[in-house]
Amino acid sequence: MNDWPEGRNGGPGERYGQGSANPQPESARAMPHVRRRPAQPQGAPQAPPRIPPQGQGYADDGYDSGYNTGQVYGGGNGGGQGGGGYGGDGYGDRGYVQGRPTPNWGRRIKVGVLTLVVVLVAVSIGTYFWADGKLKREVDLSKVIERPSEGDGTNYLIVGSDSREGMTAEDKKKLHTGSAEGKRTDSMMILHDGSNGPTLISLPRDSNVEIPSFVGSESGKTFKGTGRTTKLNAAYAEDGPELLVRTVEFNTGLRIDHYVEIGFGGFAKIVDAIGGVELDIPKAFKDKKSGADFQAGKQTLNGEQSLAFVRTRYAFAGSDLDRTKNQQKFLAALASQTATPSTILNPFKLYPTMGAGLDTLIVDKDMSLWSLGKMFFAMKGVTGGEGTSMNIPISGSTGGNLVWDKAKVKQLVEQLKNDEKVTVKGN
Repeated sequence: MNDWPEGRNGGPGERYGQGSANPQPESARAMPHVRRRPAQPQGAPQAPPRIPPQGQGYADDGYDSGYNTGQVYGGGNGGGQGGGGYGGDGYGDRGYVQGRPTPNWGRRIKVGVLTLVVVLVAVSIGTYFWADGKLKREVDLSKVIERPSEGDGTNYLIVGSDSREGMTAEDKKKLHTGSAEGKRTDSMMILHDGSNGPTLISLPRDSNVEIPSFVGSESGKTFKGTGRTTKLNAAYAEDGPELLVRTVEFNTGLRIDHYVEIGFGGFAKIVDAIGGVELDIPKAFKDKKSGADFQAGKQTLNGEQSLAFVRTRYAFAGSDLDRTKNQQKFLAALASQTATPSTILNPFKLYPTMGAGLDTLIVDKDMSLWSLGKMFFAMKGVTGGEGTSMNIPISGSTGGNLVWDKAKVKQLVEQLKNDEKVTVKGN
């Protein structure tokens, strides 16, 4: 019986590997040369290995059995260069790691950055329309008659009213606002934003001014001027924002471009939304009417304390003039501490702050969010070393009303109109 393939009889003289029974060493035996099958093109499906029929050897049909003559396994480009012993065509040369494509980090980073930019733009646009929709554009400056000529720069009339709109009885008691009906102006300021830096000018509410001819904001009826003089805040009480703007323009000769008003409640909410305002109070003071009770030194004021600080007048020798200085100081600090990355880039602080302000903010019909933002940053610049703050020049008083220094006011207005550096000194 022949157990060997290819007709080998396995006899003593023919058998390969005679073992220890043969005293002669076995001679080297060459392996039969088998031709390799042509390599498959890269990416082409690999043919399955051919299995010969039982009892038959591999025919010389081009099948690569893995044997060769005079070659060492793992030689050539296959094993020595990351080929993994696959004839020099290993996965390491094809950008593969463990059978998977190597991640393209450059492309991933580009896609991530593009996605982030798209999200930020979408959020910014959404925030803009949300905030724009909350603005109360209730003041119509087109109703103001006989207006001064326009000058360089932008002039804002900023008004703090004693409006108690939206406040509960508990709020009024807590904030010491009283329960008077209607609303009056508690503070008035002109903010000029120009190329020589911002200038903030307080107009004391007890200023003695002349009420000019005007058109009623509701009736549309024309009321002729009679030369009547009164306190500046009485103009607001008589016919609202439009008459106040008309009175300020008539008595100064300066055109007002935008009107901004905020009430008691909104003011306090803004301060609380940003976590309070840090202020350095040089001298302790107390006032029962406003609820103020402050020690000297640096301290952080909450909404209730802030409102008391800007409303106090009876604790100071200069009364309303000293109060306007405190108002300027506080508003500049508020703007400076609000326009920071910790507030602007933090949605948990930005949206409550904007919401608190916009809910009670009243502006003119032509006011845009862009203009409002410019006003806000100009206010911040007042204390940033690039701006000036002052009271309007006063020459004296009559019957408790403060009389403006007309010559200095005229010089001040000319400098603002021409957008020149302000050299006039106020009180």
